[in-house]
Amino acid sequence: MSAASLSPASAAPAAAGPGPSVRLGRLAVLAAVILAYAIVFAPIVMVIVTSVFDQEIVSFPPDGLTLRWYVNAWAQRDFARGFLTSLQIALAATAIGVPLGTAAALALVRANIPGRGAISTFLLAPLAVPAIVAGSALYMFYLRAEDWLDMDIKATLGGLVAANVLITIPWTVRLVTASLAGLDRSAEEAAANLGARPFTVFTRITLPMLRPGIVAAALFSFVASFENLELNLLLVGPGRTTLPVAMLSYLEFRMDPTLAAVATAQILMVTILMLVTDRFVKLSRIV
Repeated sequence: MSAASLSPASAAPAAAGPGPSVRLGRLAVLAAVILAYAIVFAPIVMVIVTSVFDQEIVSFPPDGLTLRWYVNAWAQRDFARGFLTSLQIALAATAIGVPLGTAAALALVRANIPGRGAISTFLLAPLAVPAIVAGSALYMFYLRAEDWLDMDIKATLGGLVAANVLITIPWTVRLVTASLAGLDRSAEEAAANLGARPFTVFTRITLPMLRPGIVAAALFSFVASFENLELNLLLVGPGRTTLPVAMLSYLEFRMDPTLAAVATAQILMVTILMLVTDRFVKLSRIV
């Protein structure tokens, strides 16, 4: 029988849409995605909404809306000092950790180093160790180092920056390694074949192609260092405390939405940083 003799009725089932089971599966996947997004964003929305509640003790429904908790947060000098300290630590740790992590990622991917797997695991280990455990270990190490060197390390800017570099290096190694894995080396090989020196190839071709990974590493390193609480909790001291530690100290004596206002400001800052970064470097290609 020829294809032309097939009736429209016999061809109709082939053109029919997906069956009920397929549609049900798609709806289940969509519902799971919506639920996952709700779980992720619900705490953020709750913090933002709570920051404008009028009453000091949070309850639903609110008695009214106000911005006085933002004014109160601005008036707290401990928050201002903590913000400046966290900013200094995050900037310094990022400036130190990103170049070191980039160099380590290049060596792990490009160089034929014995034991690369063990070295990579060692560099990424701080991401797997609980931050409170790492902070306790650093605290004891700093105490022993102070006895050996007869100098203050704990509760100093240098000691806090050194501790936070342990966060920025693993993030950089992870993201730059991922960027290197998807890098097309044909442009580098063409430049080398045309007589370009290795340093020229690296600065003119390799680094520009690695820019998305390096910028993403700098962003995530800065945010991870700025928002860190557990690692810095035992390493701060009088007159030098970070913003998360200052927020925890405030929570010991007061239970008003001021902390929600501070957290909302941090959420806004991180969101702006990510949007500006994604405007110039597409983070979805790396992360």
